[in-house]
Amino acid sequence: MSSNKSSKLIIGVHGLANKPEKETLAAWWEQSMLEGLKKNSRLPVESLDFLSVHWADVMYPSPDPKPDAYRGAKSGDLKYYKDGWIDYVRSRVLDMGGDFLDFMKDKLDMDKTAEKVLKEKLPDLYRYYKEEEIRKALRGRLTQVITENRDKRLMLVAHSMGSIIAYDVLRELGREDPTLSVEHFVTIGSPLGLPHVKHMILKESPIIRTPSIVKNWTNFADRRDPVALDIHLSDDYEKNYAGVRVKDDLVMNDWGGLNHKSYGYLRTPEFSDVLKVFI
Repeated sequence: MSSNKSSKLIIGVHGLANKPEKETLAAWWEQSMLEGLKKNSRLPVESLDFLSVHWADVMYPSPDPKPDAYRGAKSGDLKYYKDGWIDYVRSRVLDMGGDFLDFMKDKLDMDKTAEKVLKEKLPDLYRYYKEEEIRKALRGRLTQVITENRDKRLMLVAHSMGSIIAYDVLRELGREDPTLSVEHFVTIGSPLGLPHVKHMILKESPIIRTPSIVKNWTNFADRRDPVALDIHLSDDYEKNYAGVRVKDDLVMNDWGGLNHKSYGYLRTPEFSDVLKVFI
């Protein structure tokens, strides 16, 4: 967890759907980042200056009783995108069941696939966009953490719907208090490229661009992640006044299933490279 004496702070914002208790989720996020640093960067770091901004309790009356608990990566699972993608394609081509062909078929209609996945969690997104009190509550929690730690070097890591909340907060803060600064904004498994999301951003801002208080923005996406299938945010978001543009970086999320899980993103070698520079 974070220390008041530290000059830096990593802030995490979780994504869609119900979550375990705040302390549990924060511990699992930190564990995944530490595992990545140890395996990818050979940095045996014991703890991080990390603070989780938890908002699931605003949407759900009680924590998820059966969360997808954190589990360590299998030996050899954590690979850079280039090597990992080659392995993945090779395994699917050799699969006579046709899984790879089905995957490529889905890729041809990425917006439809992504919207379908989000629709399953629509109550969260619907309430965020339609209910002002909910929107204020979610944004307010992150706003408070950023402003209270304005004297520190900040890395903001936001997953899935959390990246929408984080982006909206950063744009608001840029307008209200341009003296604030976020050293690195990192989005993982983000739906910020979806047409509906961009439409909602334009309702509040005249242009879609990098938030003005952000010094660096990196967007990590897995091609197999149905929420982040629009992997190139750089062609959707203009640079800010300081010339900062989002950098898109492909990764291999080893978690399996939808390859959307935050823990898988947080221990990828590409994320570890960014994290080790910050710490």
